[in-house]
Amino acid sequence: MPEPGPALLAPAWVPRAAAVVGTSGDPPKGAVYIGDIGAGTRPYEVVNGVAVIGVSGVIVPTYWYIGSPYVTGCNGLRLQLAMAFEDPSVRAIALVVNSGGGLVSGIADLADWITEAKAAAGKPVVAILAEFAYSAAYWLASAADSISVPRTGGVGSIGVIMVHWDLSAALKEVGIKATIIAAGDRKADGNSYEPLPDEVRDRWQAECEDIRRLFASSVARYRSAAGASLDTDSVLASQARTWEGPAGTAEAVTSGFADAVLAPDQAFRALLDTLTT
Repeated sequence: MPEPGPALLAPAWVPRAAAVVGTSGDPPKGAVYIGDIGAGTRPYEVVNGVAVIGVSGVIVPTYWYIGSPYVTGCNGLRLQLAMAFEDPSVRAIALVVNSGGGLVSGIADLADWITEAKAAAGKPVVAILAEFAYSAAYWLASAADSISVPRTGGVGSIGVIMVHWDLSAALKEVGIKATIIAAGDRKADGNSYEPLPDEVRDRWQAECEDIRRLFASSVARYRSAAGASLDTDSVLASQARTWEGPAGTAEAVTSGFADAVLAPDQAFRALLDTLTT
């Protein structure tokens, strides 16, 4: 069972993320090991001058394979983007996103880096949602110059979640007692073998709120730079809601959390049109 920690996930994705982060195994078919990427190779497809880079599954700080539909590592995504920014055959980048979010670590720095690197390279980056971009995935998508979402997709969940598992009652029922030996008053804070103390809960709640404010201010800054009328207070006022389905995605555009309701192929053609005009 994964240790508790703040995460940037849509609620429905919490069990899925726990399963992915808590297990290991062989990479999916088609995934490329980062160490095998040599000179002259591209860890992305280039279509009519557009580098197509996927952001799929659970987003984690480090994952040593690129192209998995289940896990995206911030390290691999940054490598792909850095190579695309320097690639003379690439005129623009399409982030094709289909993710319910992931872990906190690495997201804020990667999103800030995307905004700086695309400006330095002079290459537009668009976020084309294959279906949805929630929480950590939305944080990354908001760093793009535009966000398109299909009418059956969704965006949002600008918030933070943390889960504490209190196993003490279950262990007592089966006759198991854990003895915790720790040096340092805070060393065993939040362990799963005892009820969560109020003081620890309050501290974790404050940490989550601090991250949510950073998330909201980043979204407001990125989206304002893209021409949307959003400020930090209006992002916080969303209270981590999601906009999904035909009515929800239309409202997301009206509210400034997305730019267009388009199927992925339509969004890609629209990007190509901007490159030929």
